[in-house]
Amino acid sequence: MKHKSVSCAHIDDEGRLILPEEVLLRHGLKPGAKLPIGGNEHSIILRRPINHLAKVYIEPTNQCNLICRTCIRNIWDEPQGMMDEKTFERAVEGLRIFSPPPMILFGGFGEPLFHSGIVEMVSKAKGLGSSVELITNGTLLTEELSRQLTEVGLDVLWVSLDGATPESYADIRLGALLPEVLENVTRYRDIHLACRNRLPQMGIVFVAMKRNIADLPAVMRLGRKLGTDRILVTNVLPYGEEMGDEVLYNLALNDLAKAPSPWLPHLNLSKMDMNEHTCGPLYKIIRVWRINNFAQEGMHTSNNYCPFIESGSTAICWDGGMSPCLPLLHTHTSFLNEHMRVSRRYVVGNVNERSVGELWNTPEYVALRERVQTFDFSPCTFCGGCDLSKGNEEDCSGNVFPTCGGCLWAQGIIHCP
Repeated sequence: MKHKSVSCAHIDDEGRLILPEEVLLRHGLKPGAKLPIGGNEHSIILRRPINHLAKVYIEPTNQCNLICRTCIRNIWDEPQGMMDEKTFERAVEGLRIFSPPPMILFGGFGEPLFHSGIVEMVSKAKGLGSSVELITNGTLLTEELSRQLTEVGLDVLWVSLDGATPESYADIRLGALLPEVLENVTRYRDIHLACRNRLPQMGIVFVAMKRNIADLPAVMRLGRKLGTDRILVTNVLPYGEEMGDEVLYNLALNDLAKAPSPWLPHLNLSKMDMNEHTCGPLYKIIRVWRINNFAQEGMHTSNNYCPFIESGSTAICWDGGMSPCLPLLHTHTSFLNEHMRVSRRYVVGNVNERSVGELWNTPEYVALRERVQTFDFSPCTFCGGCDLSKGNEEDCSGNVFPTCGGCLWAQGIIHCP
């Protein structure tokens, strides 16, 4: 029987923790790097150092061929445009100094395939040695584009799929037809299989809300049929007031305010079938008790934990502005606890003026990443008791722009690929 090898750290004769070389290389750990330590009585968790750039979101455009019910474009008045060749070249050139090269995901607040130069962008990103992903609504995934993306080496294709029937899908993705999208994705899979003699890596992003949550099991079955190997289920962020009635996390937001009682013992919960007998009782105790081994997929399910900072990410807007995360890429309004909240855009600089490496290492940006990793912000997501919670300008803990206490990404409510 072949045994799976396990990489192990060890303690040297001077009591220093020594990590395997492959771990150091994979995570870009250099001498002097500081790794925050966490964990519990059973494990030690080393968090990524804030100086390691591991992932870059590049927004080719903030325009789209659809107007979806959930879309930010329904409410904003931000300038819209396409990333020009010079801006993209500057972004790519600025990434050459990073080793290992960061993963690149083409996405943002637009449809990447709407950009006429997207294939060349993917090709040049691959030229860095990066793993490259792209998220699309699938409507523009023609046979020619599928072949070209396969030939230039796109690693992962994410497809937004919010319904399992033509009716439920069209109710959200206004102007799109589910059978056409499924045909496009199936063709992409078949072309990739023919050209590379293996199935492509594909994922589905499902934005959950009251009007479509019943479709989730069927969407997962569609994903299995298409050959997807990952599914991301996220909540809707209501940019408009009417979408506030669609959210599925009102109780979850309230639970953020209820820290487990220190007088309750830890509950060590063994694995069980989730069925009609267990779901109700387990849900009740999960909300109250501190559970030692309740299944979670990593630390991103924790509260007050920024998935962008912790994954070593940054985001580059179509105009070259570089932001710490996707939510800060554009000024926008949303609704939190039935109150309008204005999130003002924050950029550390523009890649047309300074390189990605320079911007990443500016004292202002490093200090922001340190501040967000500590996450000592006011709890605006469940408080909502003052006017400061209605924006990201400042909070009642004394933090100044940009503040993150009202960020649903940091509370595990919203996720991005």
